[in-house]
Order: sequence, then structure tokens, then C-alpha cells
Amino acid sequence: MDGVVPIPLETRDGEEEIERVIQAVVDSVQWQMSSDRKTTALKQLQGHIWRAAYENGCVKGELFEDVVPAIRKWRERGMKIYVYSSGSVEAQKLLFEHSTEGDILELFNGHFDTKIGSKVDSESYQRIATSIGCSPNNILFLTDVTREADAAEEVDVHVAVVIRPGNAGLTDDEKSYYRLITSFDELFLPSST
Repeated sequence: MDGVVPIPLETRDGEEEIERVIQAVVDSVQWQMSSDRKTTALKQLQGHIWRAAYENGCVKGELFEDVVPAIRKWRERGMKIYVYSSGSVEAQKLLFEHSTEGDILELFNGHFDTKIGSKVDSESYQRIATSIGCSPNNILFLTDVTREADAAEEVDVHVAVVIRPGNAGLTDDEKSYYRLITSFDELFLPSST
């Protein structure tokens, strides 16, 4: 891979050798982050770092203002809410436990990360459906990444692409193909009871 930073094995003793390996690890992590790599190991490392920041109150999970009211409404209607993110399950839980809206962790029935599979692999969505005991065609997946939307649709999962500030732009074809929303308020979901 272009720019990859290999981490050498320790070949000799001494402070200089330890520093060389530590620097290679730091360089590798920085390369993975700058390349927007979604590796499980990187996401777990980020989760450990975030845990300290969240628990010390240095960081709060920020959510768009429409998210929590919408999720509460869906829960009242008997719907189950799961999170599937490239961020580790630990990082997801930290974000929702230490959010600007307070601890909202109880609003979610479960969490999935790349341990279930890549978000651009259709089999990941099938595994999630099996794990939660739900037919894929009874699942709505919200994403801002069209490759993820394509993978979910391959196994008959319903998809809406969420347009938010800071997200990558969409092509005209993508805009005409996908169901687009700019707020969770735009979703009118049937009751599950």
C-alpha cells in the first residue's frame, strides 16, 4: 500500500530500539488516520483514547438536534434501534453515554462495528439481521456513504442517505437514486407494535 508504515520487530535491546519501534507505531497510526483507514485495530485504539477523554469530561459526544427526539419517538412506537459504525462498539457507547444530551445509551438495543464485517460488504448487513433476529427487509439503515448504502441494499435492507454538513458530496446520479434526508424528522416510520 502506498505510504504504509511497517512496524519493525525489536531486534536489539536498549532505549534507542524501543524509541524506534514506538516511533514506527506512531507513524503507522498517523498514516492510517490520514488515509481514513477503517481497521478494527485502529478503531479500538481510538476507542481507548476517547474513553479517557470522555471519562475526564474533556470530550462530549455531539449529536444533531433532531436525533435524540426522533429516536425517543421511534422507541415509544416499539422500534428497536441499533448502531452500526466503523467506530468501535466501545467508542459508540462512550459517545452516547457522554453526549451533550446526557447519557442516552439506554435508547439503543445494540451496537455493531467492523468486527461484524466491513460496512461496504453486503454480508455484514445479513449478519446483523441474523444477529438481531430480523429480516433484512424490515431494517432501515441510515448512512452518509453511498458504498455502504449499496452494500445494505444488496441484501434487501432499506436505506436512506443522510445529508449533513461536512459529509462528502453526492453525484447527480446518487442524488436521484437514493432516498435522501437532511433530518431524522423526515422519516415517517410505521409502528412496530
